Amino acid sequence: MKHKQFRIGKLVLPYVMILPAVALLAVFTFYPLFNMVYLSFFKYDMLTPKKFVGWDNYYQLFFVNIDFIAALKNTVFYTLGVIVFMISLALIFALWLQRSTWVNAIVQRFMFLPHICAMLTVAMVFQWLMDDRGLFNAVLSVFNLPALRWLNSSHTALLSILIVAIWKGVGYYALILLSSVKSIPPELLEAADLDDAGKLRTFFKITLPMLSPQLFFLLITITINSFKVFDAVRIMTGGGPGNSSDVLVFYIYRQAFNYSKYGLSAAAGTILLLILLVMTVIYFRILGKRVHYQ
Repeated sequence: MKHKQFRIGKLVLPYVMILPAVALLAVFTFYPLFNMVYLSFFKYDMLTPKKFVGWDNYYQLFFVNIDFIAALKNTVFYTLGVIVFMISLALIFALWLQRSTWVNAIVQRFMFLPHICAMLTVAMVFQWLMDDRGLFNAVLSVFNLPALRWLNSSHTALLSILIVAIWKGVGYYALILLSSVKSIPPELLEAADLDDAGKLRTFFKITLPMLSPQLFFLLITITINSFKVFDAVRIMTGGGPGNSSDVLVFYIYRQAFNYSKYGLSAAAGTILLLILLVMTVIYFRILGKRVHYQ
């Protein structure tokens, strides 16, 4: 009898141990998620009772509110820019810092510092740097180049947000790739050198395939984080000028907290969720097959 109770307790104990984590996920993740999808089918402003409107909120987003389409386009453009520049620069820095020298060790420590800084602080600092009379324009004037209205022009506002995101994250992602570069078996590189493969061919045939799991991980995380950009836009541009730097999460925030259109905001949030789910599935179906695991 005691042996049977011990076996039952041994089977139940793991589930009891993870119960607090599951409860937290259920309360703070799954319930808000399902409630957001449910609320997207209602017209609700927290002052009057909810009114079921079916798909009307989604119709409003795609065919009536042109601001939503502009925010969606800006988010896609921003995400593509972050993915291309962030991964490319992180890979370049990782290959550059792979040698174990004291200079590279110092550079690695400085590269990680922006990652641990709060985005609120970073955005405020760059807002000062990108002012019409800020440091960026002062540097341009030294080279006799025309000053730019970084945050006050529709042509450069979103680009400014992109620069901030890359500056803050590239060091962290470079260190992730650097650890993978250093874990590549030296025998493979030596064999390629003996076969006179050349640096370019060695990179594409050995280094890049060996880094593919980390690159795949970075692609997914950077995509998700880029679609959730909010802090820098809120602090630096407020979505302007016009809607040139408006993004999806900031649009959702405005609809909920500025205009009290919680149903419309929930519908936009649901669309954002579906976009991320579809993109993640596409990544795993198409690019996941090209990942080389050791």
